[in-house]
Amino acid sequence: MSKKLAIIFVFIFFYSCNQEKEAEYLTLAKEFQYKMNIEFADKKSTPLTDKDFIKFSSLKYFPIQKKYRIKAKFKRTPNEKPFDMLTTTSRLAKYVKYGIATFTLDGKKLHLAIYQNVKGEKHLFLPFFDKTNNKTSYSGGRYMDLENPTNDTIILDFNQSYNPYCAYNYKYSCPIPPDENRLNIEINAGVLKWEH
Repeated sequence: MSKKLAIIFVFIFFYSCNQEKEAEYLTLAKEFQYKMNIEFADKKSTPLTDKDFIKFSSLKYFPIQKKYRIKAKFKRTPNEKPFDMLTTTSRLAKYVKYGIATFTLDGKKLHLAIYQNVKGEKHLFLPFFDKTNNKTSYSGGRYMDLENPTNDTIILDFNQSYNPYCAYNYKYSCPIPPDENRLNIEINAGVLKWEH
């Protein structure tokens, strides 16, 4: 095989791998959107008011972007004590800081605290504020559910960030993201602000 031909094969291989990865993140984000819409369209699981449910067809989303699926560095914080996270009502939600994710986005080094409900829920909870709040996204911040990492990295896919239920219905009591999770950039990904 000539050197030139070998280079072409290497290029095709890496291009194919990249295309597969791109297809994977698109598939995951679209699957997330599909499940959200199914939940909201089901009378048994929807957080919508009766009035909004009648006219509901789909949630609206930011365009899916690859840059918002991030492999972040993860550091466990095992000695944290449980604390009361404020909510949109007088209720206090019991959480413990589970770890910290550190990553770079748009040239800025950022970090977010990741929490776990003290009731022992398997998934991890990432509530956050960003510069889109009260503009194109919900004023009270957004959430992400995360898998428990098995090593020192964790995937943060902001394309799968969503609004708390109280963005749709005031009867819900929703955790308010702690101040340490206030990002000084725009995260143009995930579910858009609900328009009645």
